[in-house]
Amino acid sequence: MTHSDGSSGIELDGVAAGYAGRTVLHAITARLPRAGVTAIVGPNGSGKSTLLSVVAGVLRADAGSVTLPAGVRPAFVVQRSAVSDSLPITVHETVAMGRWAHRGPWRRLSEEDREIVAEELHRLEITGLSRRRLGSLSGGQRQRALVAQGLAQRSRVLLLDEPTTGLDIPARRTIAAALADAAAAGTAVVHVTHDLAEADRADHCLLLRDGRLLAEGPPTAVLTQDALDTAWGLRRPTATVMNETSGGR
Repeated sequence: MTHSDGSSGIELDGVAAGYAGRTVLHAITARLPRAGVTAIVGPNGSGKSTLLSVVAGVLRADAGSVTLPAGVRPAFVVQRSAVSDSLPITVHETVAMGRWAHRGPWRRLSEEDREIVAEELHRLEITGLSRRRLGSLSGGQRQRALVAQGLAQRSRVLLLDEPTTGLDIPARRTIAAALADAAAAGTAVVHVTHDLAEADRADHCLLLRDGRLLAEGPPTAVLTQDALDTAWGLRRPTATVMNETSGGR
């Protein structure tokens, strides 16, 4: 993992990665914009979550490089199902954990920390749930708490793994608005999604198939019927699919 001055967002150059000797990602080269929302789409098993883990630094790349803005530690929001129901923490404590990177887990929150936590609770519309146990919440409420935790880190790189899957429309809209606000404030927001309508609203899009980058660019250029049919195996890949959308990278 390397760092740049941050003007170009996140840069992936020839990234390959996998698990237990099995390669999942193959030579991924892409540029994810600063101050924008990038959606990563593709069928199951295409390497979406693996790519997110590499950018987060959770999984080491076997080849290639990931360049982040200088001094940035990414905020990584996992799926709500990855958080145990038995954790004895409240919603407020969950969001406050987002400040640990700045304060450490054993130091008291500063006034600034408390203001940030309150701001994110309000932004995700969960202030009234702050005293509730995280495990007692509905799926949508819990996911909003996890997104609030990620936003509370105030990182210039925010990564989310399927943050709105299975949620109702109000929860999806609240999360989408929060991510748009973060991008407008200069954050590189990157999320994995299966929802093509959601991806179409992003600023930038990566389309993966079998661990390879099939297309990259604005959603209107990437999410074409030809590219989607190719990604889901409904037709054979053609050289023009990637060339027309991402300059052949």
